[in-house]
Amino acid sequence: MGKCYGNMRRFLSLTVPIVTLTEILSLPELEGKLLNEAKTHGFVTAMAAAPHLLPPNEWLAFLWGGDETAPFTEGAQLENYAEQIVEIWNSARPALLSNAWAWPENCALDEEEIVNEAARDFCEGFLQGWQLARDDWETLMPEDSEDSALLGGVLLSISMLYDPETSIATLAEQGIEGLEQFTEIFNAIPTMICGLTIRGSLLADQQ
Repeated sequence: MGKCYGNMRRFLSLTVPIVTLTEILSLPELEGKLLNEAKTHGFVTAMAAAPHLLPPNEWLAFLWGGDETAPFTEGAQLENYAEQIVEIWNSARPALLSNAWAWPENCALDEEEIVNEAARDFCEGFLQGWQLARDDWETLMPEDSEDSALLGGVLLSISMLYDPETSIATLAEQGIEGLEQFTEIFNAIPTMICGLTIRGSLLADQQ
């Protein structure tokens, strides 16, 4: 069902030592210039879930705000960063297609905040990434189709976790109280995103 697009390193030519994404993001000269780690994972997961392959050179710049000029002070930094991003994609895509994807380890429920900051940031990054593939999704899953409900359900669920305070207020206006639904949504997100990815891949292959 669908195809995994293989190793995305073919889009890059890397010859420099690898450091971790955490180390890159902690460099003082890059502070505030790149999406943080959780938002990055969310954004790249959205790219990995996209129904049509979007090579990194088409979206990498959005991780630093879309500017043509990257914020890195030297080429090796950019190459190391790009390698880390591709590794996230290479891990996420087959996991999504095999219904094995899971939340990043630092994303969790929170008794006081409903979900922790990392989970919110992941959701924010995912929603940002989805915008880049929006046309592809809406072409494959038009508003009047059954698949549109699947797409809408995933986006609504992620939006609720990104901004749970607003969601709670909206639900309260409808007479719905309690936080149990957020636990259910959080636990269901992996299955929902995997199902959406698998369905999108199948529809793309049928075109």
